[in-house]
Amino acid sequence: MATDTRRSRPVRTIVLLTILTILLPFGALLAGWQLDGKSSDNPDGASLAPGLALDLQGGTQVILKAVTSDGSEVTPEAMEEAIGVIRQRVDANGVTEAEIAAQGSQQIVVEIPGEVDDETVALISKAAQMKFRPVLTIGNPTPTVQPSADPSASGDADDEAAGDEAAEGESAEDGSTEGEEAPGGFTEEEIAEQEAAVEAATDASDLSQITPSVQAAFDELDCTDPQNLQGGGGDRPDLPLVTCDQTGIAKYVLGPVEVDGTDLSSASSGLVPNSNGTVSNVWGVTLDLNSDGARDFRETTERLFPLESPRNQFAIVLDALVVSAPSINDPITNGQAVISGSFTQSSAATLANQLSFGSLPLTFQVDGQNQISATLGSEQLQRGLIAGLIGLALVVVYSLFQYRTLGLLTVASLVVAAAMTYVTIALLSWGIGYRLSLPGVAGLIVAIGFTADSFIVYFERIRDELRDGRSLRLAVQRGWVRARRTIYAAKAVNLLSAVILYFMTVGGVRGFAFTLGLTTIIDVMVVIWFTHPVMELIAKVPFFRDGHKASGLSPDRLSSPPRYRGAGQFTGRTSAGTEDEVVPEPERELVSAQSARPAPRVTEDGRRMTIAERRAAERKAAAGSADAAQPAQNEEKH
Repeated sequence: MATDTRRSRPVRTIVLLTILTILLPFGALLAGWQLDGKSSDNPDGASLAPGLALDLQGGTQVILKAVTSDGSEVTPEAMEEAIGVIRQRVDANGVTEAEIAAQGSQQIVVEIPGEVDDETVALISKAAQMKFRPVLTIGNPTPTVQPSADPSASGDADDEAAGDEAAEGESAEDGSTEGEEAPGGFTEEEIAEQEAAVEAATDASDLSQITPSVQAAFDELDCTDPQNLQGGGGDRPDLPLVTCDQTGIAKYVLGPVEVDGTDLSSASSGLVPNSNGTVSNVWGVTLDLNSDGARDFRETTERLFPLESPRNQFAIVLDALVVSAPSINDPITNGQAVISGSFTQSSAATLANQLSFGSLPLTFQVDGQNQISATLGSEQLQRGLIAGLIGLALVVVYSLFQYRTLGLLTVASLVVAAAMTYVTIALLSWGIGYRLSLPGVAGLIVAIGFTADSFIVYFERIRDELRDGRSLRLAVQRGWVRARRTIYAAKAVNLLSAVILYFMTVGGVRGFAFTLGLTTIIDVMVVIWFTHPVMELIAKVPFFRDGHKASGLSPDRLSSPPRYRGAGQFTGRTSAGTEDEVVPEPERELVSAQSARPAPRVTEDGRRMTIAERRAAERKAAAGSADAAQPAQNEEKH
């Protein structure tokens, strides 16, 4: 095995690790805590402590009741789709570890960690109605221009703020509060401009409806931002709509609503029939509209069919987001439409469920809003932390007992890994709203053993090299080359297990999988950029280099007694750290009688001898002993 001859710079590696993975992240967290600190007015601000999930902190419970305006029954499928819509809104709003579930046939219980403001409650309780709108233009999801920063914009904002302050509590003539935000984020003047454009347009597909304010909103819209995928607002049916695809792959300017979702009688998925009536192998979604919907759909499709792309497309909008935007291949006059394309059985069924849910005149009433205590509470968290401390103490005791002073390197590596893990979780809590649950704490506790295992593998490889007669410096180099392959393989298995658990499970198990995967990555970073460089520095210290008894690398601790292998054969270690060859017992006695010292097992440059080389060295040593004994015998005769 070749030795890595590249020049090592352990001090530089340790310094870079400390700066990049501990000091800079902690500095960013500290700055965020000072500038954007968490408070009752800013629940999503930075905090020096990681956020806790429902089971450890508690939060807010909102009970929603689904009701229909026409008195129709709320089906289980509609409830499942409603839960999906609410989950999308909650997740896109930056809330994690929320629990959303159906309770009974008409109630949905939403539990969100921490305190919840009125804006979030209004967002999750808003009705999700489906609408059919003509497509005016389509663009890439990223912004084409940066948000406007001209003085007039800021002046309008300042004027609006001043007006709100002067007229607080007063109402406009139409009954709305002057300070109320206009739909879609537009000002009242821009709304009036859009209304005038719609009134002057020849039809809902007229491009003149794209006013300067609509075009500016379209250019600045970023559909890769999760905040713009939460849906639920800015959807006035009589005005153009600037919105995103549900998956964030495109953005649209849509004309006013032409067909309402309540005009859809049913939606089902299946294989699309061919023109001759036979069933094809193409999956699609079939729509059936009532009489009013069929009339409006016929008039709309007849107008859209001859238009150029993308104005010949009809967008299906649910919760102010585009679910699908199929093009019109032929005018649909009988109230039955088929949406086909690159569907799978699963995606076609999903779209059919969304359309069926959006066609219901379904709204949500807030039946209750309560503060809930932690399901497990601080006592369970304390017990988990105590269990972690006990596990850490046992690892420390074992390391010091097994490796003496060298075990302190294990302790230092664990401290570095703990610091990196803490800072990372705190940053994730601030950046993406991550919250630590009790299963996540369990993942951190399990990671203590996994992390210490890497150091044990490394140290044992070094000790094996020392037993072969190598110096500590060379043993560290060769031991690292052998150990890192084992460490990489073990950590790859751990990381793969964590990834599978995360994507194949739900609830608390995902929290366990997340922390397990995170600590696995940090473990590899620590053993490469801290443990190994420090071991290279230790190899230069006389206390360890010369094998002091308290170092954990002394020859007495590395030697082992000969072991009987059977058939009169023994194997073992010498006190010098070299491995005895497995030889028959009589031959071992003969060699011992002829030779006062064992034959070398390594070459002068530190390479381990082959069997043939060792045999030759033994014969040479035996011959040298015989030559030395011959003059002594001749002298005795004289």
